[in-house]
Amino acid sequence: MFGGICFMLGGNMCCGVANDDLMARVGPDGQGEALAQPGARAMDFTGRPMKGFVFVGPQGTQDGPALKRWVERGVTFARTLPVK
Repeated sequence: MFGGICFMLGGNMCCGVANDDLMARVGPDGQGEALAQPGARAMDFTGRPMKGFVFVGPQGTQDGPALKRWVERGVTFARTLPVK
C-alpha cells in the first residue's frame, strides 16, 4: 500500500519504513504534536497529506530512544483501533 515495509498490530498499521523514512500512524489527534518533532513531516503520497500519519526522516530517528518513542506512538494509537 505504501511501497515499503509495514508493521501491524491487531490488523492495523502502527508504523513502517519507506525509503529512508519511518512512517508512524499517530492518529488525527496526535498529528499536530507529532509534526512539531524533529524530522517529522506530513505523510503525502498523492499531493494530499494523509491525516493521522507522518513521515520521520533519519534526523528524527538517529538514536535508539528517539526511534523507540516513534514506534511507541504508532503502537499506542493502533491499540485504540478495533481489531480487524
